[in-house]
Amino acid sequence: MPDINPRQLLLDMYTAAVDAVSAEKCLPAFLPKPSITGRTLVIGAGKGAAAMAQTVERHWEGELSGLVVTRYGHGADCKRIEVVEAAHPVPDEAGRRAAGRIMDMVQGLSENDLVLCLISGGGSALLALPGEGITLEEKQAINKALLKSGATISEMNCVRKHFSAIKGGRLALACAPARVVTLLISDVPGDDPGVIASGPTLPDPTTCAQALAILNKYEIAVPPVMEDYLASGAGETPKPNDPRFTGNSHHVIATAQQALEAAAASARAAGITPYILSDEMEGEARDVGMMHAALARQIALRGQPFAKPCVLISGGETTVTVRGKGRGGRNAEFLLSFAATVGGQRGVHAIACDTDGIDGSEDNAGAICGPDSVARAEAMGMRARAMLDNNDGYGFFNALGDLIVTGPTRTNVNDFRAILIL
Repeated sequence: MPDINPRQLLLDMYTAAVDAVSAEKCLPAFLPKPSITGRTLVIGAGKGAAAMAQTVERHWEGELSGLVVTRYGHGADCKRIEVVEAAHPVPDEAGRRAAGRIMDMVQGLSENDLVLCLISGGGSALLALPGEGITLEEKQAINKALLKSGATISEMNCVRKHFSAIKGGRLALACAPARVVTLLISDVPGDDPGVIASGPTLPDPTTCAQALAILNKYEIAVPPVMEDYLASGAGETPKPNDPRFTGNSHHVIATAQQALEAAAASARAAGITPYILSDEMEGEARDVGMMHAALARQIALRGQPFAKPCVLISGGETTVTVRGKGRGGRNAEFLLSFAATVGGQRGVHAIACDTDGIDGSEDNAGAICGPDSVARAEAMGMRARAMLDNNDGYGFFNALGDLIVTGPTRTNVNDFRAILIL
């Protein structure tokens, strides 16, 4: 077995995963040719939007101007493209104003103009322009309810599209007849471009009826004006057969799979065999944690289905149904469930982080654990299961000194998990 520092290897794998999906590495190859006779307008939203805009400025030959909106603290220094910061995951007035300004900027464009739209995860909350008759406060309330419900990202964005005046393809229609080229960094399982940031420039196959069914499924009550908005069809989105999308194009430039493959290469370089389980795992974070723990124990104890030493790598987006009052995003929840289930199994180490550097709404990217994590916690008077029941993964790993704090990475392909079995 190679001489391995488990903690350093897992941190190196996470760094490799994030670096592989940076805007500077992924975006330049997808830049379109500048318009010869018209202007170029750059717009966009998401946690990676500022870094994407900065990369465009570095590599663009010709004039351009525009505006992108990103999460507070995720900005970048741009010279020709304005960067606005706003709230995520619950929208605020700054995001509403930025969305309104973007819609104003794209009015009156000609068929000779080019709109370059830069989209990444988080854009749905950052482009907060409520549909007619709906208030920002109502949008904020529905966002909070969806985040606590356990709904998948696809379900949440289906609802968001149908309460919006900009998402679900509406932004592209506002740009017509200009040509729209959308570059996307995917944070959604399956990499459906219409789901990323609620698809502001992509046609939408989902319906008001589906949005209403999702609200009913998770027992989310909405004001009568919002229920009527869906029931009447007033919130319907433009569909894939709409001719106004003709001539537009889109490219998914960075995905979770790319990040996982980069992490796998890092493991191989260290002499450890990697196995990528999936780039689109969904489900309750604690359930996914238990599943990973069971697999890790089977490998550690029986050498099945893989021989050790090895590392299991996965991505996707888990969810947390909040029942307790603790702190912690889905990666801390996953890792606490994993640690509690794996039971201090010798030779098993794990990391779980969000590739955007922020686990939910906390200040950490995620956390890391080893065979002694639960025992160390118990010596401090903490019980892993009780803290999991209180959704307090942050508190657990903070007390151990095992939170991973990177600050914003300015990209986002969602969760990164690696389980090392030595």
